[in-house]
Amino acid sequence: ATALVLADGLPPELIPSLAERFEATILAGAPGVFRRLLRSPLPPLPNLRHVLSAGEKLPETVRTQWAAATCTEIHEAFGQSECSTFLSGAPNRPAPPGTVGFVQPGRAVAVLGDDGPTNRGSIGHIAVHSSDPGMMLGYLGIRSPTDREWVPTGDLGLMREDGSIEYHGRADDVLTAGGFRISPIEIEEAMHLHPKLLEAAAVDFQVDEATRLIKVYYTSDAKTDDVALRAHANAHLARHKCPRIYQRIDQMPRNPNGKLLRKALRTANEIE
Repeated sequence: ATALVLADGLPPELIPSLAERFEATILAGAPGVFRRLLRSPLPPLPNLRHVLSAGEKLPETVRTQWAAATCTEIHEAFGQSECSTFLSGAPNRPAPPGTVGFVQPGRAVAVLGDDGPTNRGSIGHIAVHSSDPGMMLGYLGIRSPTDREWVPTGDLGLMREDGSIEYHGRADDVLTAGGFRISPIEIEEAMHLHPKLLEAAAVDFQVDEATRLIKVYYTSDAKTDDVALRAHANAHLARHKCPRIYQRIDQMPRNPNGKLLRKALRTANEIE
């Protein structure tokens, strides 16, 4: 097999033409890459079998739009730098809607509570066993990445009865508003349904020492009226989950792999 990787500095918008020219059968990238590709008409890709998305949660809107544009499915993979991917969907075992897929064969993964693995259907911390064959040997200068039996990923999840796992976001990304703890992913999924928004990211906004609100940064071709955005949020979210502040930005802060840098948005809040 042959793998093509974009050279540093080349825009993702070149991917479709390269895929067509080299008759690519699989495309892989972060969700933000596929969102950008969908902004323009895609060339025919008759050799493309499927797409792999990793790096952050794939919005359902991107999944459905890609399927309509290419007649191929996006399969999601979830992991971490220390252990590569260990949860995924595949053509022969697609991820059930609302999940990132199943534990890959041969991997040791659990959803943990305070006293060990949670009951199925309960949210906990996704962790990988220290004996997992994909686990790194250690950080530079440190032989073992942990002295614990389970290595936490810092992510929240829920294992369903069929073994598939829902992803509920980073534990340190959970929003606090009105005394509720809310996953930003749920808010972002709802805002992505707005036809004029290209991207959306929800973060905490500290108004004062006693008050936190939910703020949404978004990208779009033109500024969208806040009243319309609030009406959209009210139609798709429970009242306590609705953002109170909306701000349009030119582009989302992302790392070289296209992963959203939510911390940079929090920093912008602190500056404000």
